[in-house]
Amino acid sequence: MIVLRQTPIPPSKDGRHIDLDASRTRPPLDERTGKDHIGNSIRSSRYTVWNFVPRQVFFQFSKLANAYFLLVSILQMIPGLSTTGTYTTIAPLLVFVAISMGKEGYDDYRRYKLDKVENNRETLVLHSFRPAHEVGSKDLGDKLKSIVPSKGQLKLSSKEISRDEDLQDSRHWMTLKWRDIKVGDIIKLRRDDPIPADVVLLHADGPNGIAYIETMALDGETNLKSKQAPPPLAKHCSSEEAIASCRAHVVVEDPNIDLYNFDGRVTVDGETLPLTTNEVIFRGSTLRNTTTAIGMVINTGEDCKIRMNANKNPRTKAPAIQFITNKIVIMLVVFVVILALFCTIAYQIWSNRTESKAWYLEGLHVNFAQIIIGFIILYNTLIPLSLYVSLEIIKVGQLVLMSDIEMYDPVSDTPMTCNTTTILENLGQVNYIFSDKTGTLTDNIMKFRKLSVAGYAWLHDFDLQEEAAKLEESREGDKNREAEKSEKKKGKGIMRYASKKKTPARPESVRKESAMSSSTVRPSLSIRRSGSINLWKSTARPSKAQPEMRTEDLLRFMQHKPHSVFTKKAKFFLLSLALCHTCLPEVQENGDIEFQAASPDELALVKAAQELGYLVIDRPAKSITLSYPGPGGPDSGEQLTETYDILDVIEFSSKRKRMSIVVRFPNGRICIFCKGADSAIMPRLKLAPIALQKKNEVSRRSSKRKSIEAEEALRRMSESSPRNSMNFNRPSMSSNRKSIGGRPSMASARLQPIRDELDTWLRRQESDVESVSDDSGAYSPRVSMARPSFGSGDRRFSTMSGVSGMERHVDDMIDEGLVLDDSAVFERCFQHIDDFASEGLRTLLYGYRFLDEQEYDGWKKVYLDATTSLVDRQNLIENAGELIEQGFDLAGATAIEDKLQKGVPETIDKLRRANIKIWMLTGDKRETAINIGHSARICKNYSTIVVLDHTTGEVETLMASTLLDINKGAIPHSVIVVDGQTLSEIDNNETLALLFFDLVILVDSVICCRASPSQKASLVKRVRTKVKKSLTLAIGDGANDIAMITDAHVGIGISGKEGLQAARIADYSIAQFRFLQRLLFVHGRWNYVRTARYILATFWKELLFYLLQALYQRWTGYTGTSLFESTSLTVFNTLFTSLAVILLGIFEQDLNASTLLAVPELYVSGQRNASFNFKVYIAWMFMATSESVIIYFLMFGLFGEAIFTRDDDLLAMGTLAFSAAVIFINTKLLLIEKHNKTIISFLGWLISVGGWFLWTLLLSLVFTPGKTYPLYAIKNGFIKGYGRNLLWWLVLILTLAALILLELGVSSVRKAFWPTDVDLFQELQKDPVVRGRFEEVLRREEGASPTAGSDLGNDNDPAAGSGSGTGAGPDEATRREGEIQELLNRPRVMHVHTHGKAPHTTHDDHVDVLKSPIDMHDGSSGNIAGAHQQQQFLTRRKVSLDPNIGLGSAGDARGSLDGVELNIRRGEGGR
Repeated sequence: MIVLRQTPIPPSKDGRHIDLDASRTRPPLDERTGKDHIGNSIRSSRYTVWNFVPRQVFFQFSKLANAYFLLVSILQMIPGLSTTGTYTTIAPLLVFVAISMGKEGYDDYRRYKLDKVENNRETLVLHSFRPAHEVGSKDLGDKLKSIVPSKGQLKLSSKEISRDEDLQDSRHWMTLKWRDIKVGDIIKLRRDDPIPADVVLLHADGPNGIAYIETMALDGETNLKSKQAPPPLAKHCSSEEAIASCRAHVVVEDPNIDLYNFDGRVTVDGETLPLTTNEVIFRGSTLRNTTTAIGMVINTGEDCKIRMNANKNPRTKAPAIQFITNKIVIMLVVFVVILALFCTIAYQIWSNRTESKAWYLEGLHVNFAQIIIGFIILYNTLIPLSLYVSLEIIKVGQLVLMSDIEMYDPVSDTPMTCNTTTILENLGQVNYIFSDKTGTLTDNIMKFRKLSVAGYAWLHDFDLQEEAAKLEESREGDKNREAEKSEKKKGKGIMRYASKKKTPARPESVRKESAMSSSTVRPSLSIRRSGSINLWKSTARPSKAQPEMRTEDLLRFMQHKPHSVFTKKAKFFLLSLALCHTCLPEVQENGDIEFQAASPDELALVKAAQELGYLVIDRPAKSITLSYPGPGGPDSGEQLTETYDILDVIEFSSKRKRMSIVVRFPNGRICIFCKGADSAIMPRLKLAPIALQKKNEVSRRSSKRKSIEAEEALRRMSESSPRNSMNFNRPSMSSNRKSIGGRPSMASARLQPIRDELDTWLRRQESDVESVSDDSGAYSPRVSMARPSFGSGDRRFSTMSGVSGMERHVDDMIDEGLVLDDSAVFERCFQHIDDFASEGLRTLLYGYRFLDEQEYDGWKKVYLDATTSLVDRQNLIENAGELIEQGFDLAGATAIEDKLQKGVPETIDKLRRANIKIWMLTGDKRETAINIGHSARICKNYSTIVVLDHTTGEVETLMASTLLDINKGAIPHSVIVVDGQTLSEIDNNETLALLFFDLVILVDSVICCRASPSQKASLVKRVRTKVKKSLTLAIGDGANDIAMITDAHVGIGISGKEGLQAARIADYSIAQFRFLQRLLFVHGRWNYVRTARYILATFWKELLFYLLQALYQRWTGYTGTSLFESTSLTVFNTLFTSLAVILLGIFEQDLNASTLLAVPELYVSGQRNASFNFKVYIAWMFMATSESVIIYFLMFGLFGEAIFTRDDDLLAMGTLAFSAAVIFINTKLLLIEKHNKTIISFLGWLISVGGWFLWTLLLSLVFTPGKTYPLYAIKNGFIKGYGRNLLWWLVLILTLAALILLELGVSSVRKAFWPTDVDLFQELQKDPVVRGRFEEVLRREEGASPTAGSDLGNDNDPAAGSGSGTGAGPDEATRREGEIQELLNRPRVMHVHTHGKAPHTTHDDHVDVLKSPIDMHDGSSGNIAGAHQQQQFLTRRKVSLDPNIGLGSAGDARGSLDGVELNIRRGEGGR
């Protein structure tokens, strides 16, 4: 180990010294070692050529069975001790170990090949050598040095050696591979290039020499960082010639893991300037929004910051099940020794009593040492030699079956890949998941979703309209294709075609409008929408109604009433969206305008302004040019263009939490716009006291709602403890209504109560606590009015009153009196912000103030002094900002959705149901992390969120009080939020560290923000090592996740937008986070159960078979004589019983995939080691002992001692016991234990059992008699001997009948009196109705999407379907009233049908509804012919005649007509 240990490199005296010298031909030396700096190659493979063999030999023999067999094989090779040969153990052992090592080596070789892809990337390096005349002036020694290459130069690539070949070509950029880059090299980067090493920036083409860097793969932050070279250095490095002539001296810190700090200095022309993270770009970053940048390499390869954070010596991972196996092996070793000792003592007794008196045994006595070693060698097969090798075979089979099409992502064309087969079963036992945020949970796509202006909230869903239109377009195309296919198949072409022609197709113009791109100035209002269905729902609160009016209504109102107070405020707010940012527009070749933005949030805001009519068309250095609709509105086609001068920009910082821009309007007025967090803007408002008062009122209401939800959650928790959460013994809550199953037949009537009970339990598990919101007043147009938004598709105005009805609706949309009431506007705005935040949206508040020239001029001097100060510049700028950022008027608020990957919230809900704790570890900001925590449902509405912040000085007190509350059971759901700096403080204090880990293992989730990669890995390692029986899984997609992925028990890489670094190093890689469901709940659990069954079955069959040998010893004087002849004994495992355990280990599926996905609670069995523990092992071994006794004594009693037996020699008895064992082992494992019996099971049984009898037959024919012939008369023994004996066959059949009867009897008693959850669901899934219910859950989830385009026609949505439980507002009541009134006015004939199918009534499993088409007439034209184009489905509740059924709970998706009637009455009252 001393040879393999790497000695730490001592630190340098004062850092790493590098001269900026483009003409150098030899890289500088590392001061710490006196040698060249390490190369730029990286290695993520676990082994090298030198350490593979020693590390693998140690790993293979850490498996106790292998170590035990090594010891036995050494004893066996000692002459005179073994009765079973000399090399029968060591030879197969070495083969098995070599196979396992080869597999590990192959897995690591694949990682090595993926590393080569990274190391072979290319970049541009500046070569600038001195001209030939300058070289000639050198002395002879220098000339020789330049001609003869040094060792370092010989290592360079052939391209790089050419730097000496053409000295006349003094300056050029050469393409080099990343692995050939050296410290001191000058590299050129182009836009979107990844950074190949840590570099100090020399020059950038961006404005003011700024380069924009994306560090998402380093710290998870989505905002671009601005980097700028030190001004004197940038001035000397503006061109290749300037760089070649520049001489600068750079001193930087030694390589370390700190990503957030950097210390260095640069000396140029005698002037020394500091180097910080603002001037240095780290490997793993990407150059964005900058044409070119030039930098000098300061760290290479494993010295780079991101690689310093990686785990340099990743541990060799072993399956958790191996630890239990090792303990069982130890127990079996002890058992073998005890058994050998017992037989040895028994031999000594027999020797004294019998052997000493038998003259024919004289001189044959064996001494104690030899006989005990002989017995140990005889019984060593109780621990199967093939255990680990067959395990490798079944894991390869399991791996093949994991190639699941359901885990394939067609968008990125990425399947699930497995980089190791060693730990497949660990996937079924995970109880902690550590997830990255950016790129793993989120898509890093920001969408502007909501805004609040002048007291009114609006939903912006233009992007979802486009998606819905495309989806509908594709569905129509699919329907048409299916219809054409069915016509061809059925051959009824003429009539079918004629009937089909009656249905008018959607006009081409409508299709084009529907597919209209949202990048245009304003989407057409004619985009079809489903009237009663929201296109967007919150991922954090999916059951929450969306009462906001839509932004298309806002535009229509502004066009209809251009001079109203509200319109003026709304226009000014949209103007603030278009002006208050730092985005740069770029005109593409096709004429479209794209934006360069420092953050995706700003990009979303500017695009929203563009979609709402305010388009930024140009941004020179000091102005912004806008294009917006003229007085006639968007439909007039008139566009106005104005230019606003940018006077100053006060940048956003994490400390300020806001940014401001000072602009001069075209009319000469000066205005400052400010946007930021509500906590930063609210105190700076002109009416701050009123705002604070209203904010507190909203907070009180929110706290009250959360406390009600928390109490309800606690009540639920007390009702369903983890142990009885899956017992269906409670009285049915749905016995009076059919949940699943429809109309039961007589045969299934008895199953209906169980179905209903299961359905109720499933709904309870699937729904979350959601209180009825009492804040609908903050959204209604007027408190006294219940009018739907124009965009909701209310037909009354279009069918009855025409245009006048629409105008009245627009007139009533906004209450101008409320707009002028500052107090009401504040209250509603803060209520909106609170609701937006609870939905997981990122909120910003906008303020503005007009300045007079005198005030601005006075402030400008202060600000100019601050920006040009060389001392404490940042603080001076912030202080100057404080002077002017005061007295704002409220412009409005925005809410941005950080779009999650598809299925993330549903996956996290199911992981939590599976008793898996989820930690989110990110380098992003705290507020962003908490927002994503809400939207991904890591945090719930009623969660107690405890923020640990070292700056408050109350970390210890807060942790102690939270720990106390959790232990009391007073908190239903707790989330700890901690940042990297606080985590460092906790790590440095042993008391705090102990308290912290006592707390975090009790809470439901942990969010760690601003965490470095090494901190992520440290957290994972601590939980892995300190939390008893924990099995950790780390999942991420960036280079900053590699350390935690390698430290966790299971590492999963997302082959995502941050690259493939994590996918290369991980044990498994998937394309989407949602595939984790199937990977863990289905394949992980199956693999765990399969492996557990394989190990149990292997130990069981060995004990069953070899115990027969031990039982026989009583009748052979404990001399070690074998009951079985040696030839068959040798191949017992290989030929006759290996197939049974291998097929069980590869193909077993105790539960269907749909059951496991619909009921994630079943995953808990793997966490509890329910399939393989000492209790289960002892039970199997008890059965093995009992069955071995039955086989032996039935064989011996009925056959061996039968007085009329013709052939009762040792061979006949041994073969009888052997046959019974082989047949029963295969029967039990393939036909009784295996749940899903397929043709493969029966083929395996036939091959093994048929093979045994064929083997016996062949042996009887071809065996050549030898020395053992008198004892085992094999030749013709079966053909002419016991094979013709009817008693032999009869005893065999009786023995098998007794064994099977015992096995079935014990299994039946256990399932009847001590059933497990698996037993219950195995029975339940046999019912086709229950199985359909499980499959329905999957279909519903597969159809669901974080975007709401998938909610079209989804009648199962509780928010859309519940009449009372989800806080449906007055809009909803009036809408329903209109729909019902229209139904009543129509003829009493209802054609009930589903989408595109033949007319029939359907029974929806989730909500009992009837679906009927309603003609929607175009309000503007009244053209009835176009009504069919607008055909939609109205959802109505089934009428319940049971008076006991009321409105349902908040979480229940059911209801009755009572709920509709109540809403009708409320609607009438409103009117």
